[in-house]
Amino acid sequence: MQTTSAGFNLPSWVKGWVSTCVQIHGDFSSLEARMDFTIKLAQQNIKQQTGGPFAATIFNLKNQQLLSVGINIVVPSHNSTNHAEMTAIILAQQALQTYNLSEHGHFELLTSCEPCAMCFGAIPWSGIKHLAYAAASKDAQAIGFDEGAKHPHWINELEKRGIKVTPKILRDKAAQVLQSYQQQGGMMY
Repeated sequence: MQTTSAGFNLPSWVKGWVSTCVQIHGDFSSLEARMDFTIKLAQQNIKQQTGGPFAATIFNLKNQQLLSVGINIVVPSHNSTNHAEMTAIILAQQALQTYNLSEHGHFELLTSCEPCAMCFGAIPWSGIKHLAYAAASKDAQAIGFDEGAKHPHWINELEKRGIKVTPKILRDKAAQVLQSYQQQGGMMY
């Protein structure tokens, strides 16, 4: 029986890649710039062959400082919960030593694709105050991913909880990342 760590580590390339990108393109003052960075992280995850075509980032809304990044590492970690949003949220909460990010300010979660059912479920309890996503669920489903069932008015449900949602930012660019993953024979799960 496994009774030790159930944690995870992002692949070793992530820290260096993020650091280089922040130094070169560190102006994250616009939502589009932050989303572009997030989509490029998803592209890099495909290029490095370390997971699925999804990435997420968490920024402080007050100063647009990057708090954490996440990539999909489901297959290499042998863990169905290691979606990009989940890894970004976990790493942000660990960095701030809290289960509720709102205790430390207002934070924004950007995702390269609309959250699946599991990731949607985690957002209200994470302390995130703004969600922005690029590709739509139907873009991921079109290439074979199972996004699970969500409330038909899921955006309204988040907004009732005080979480602003900005949909489909740079959707075409993010959808191209998904299509590229499929064309390269990436695993669908």
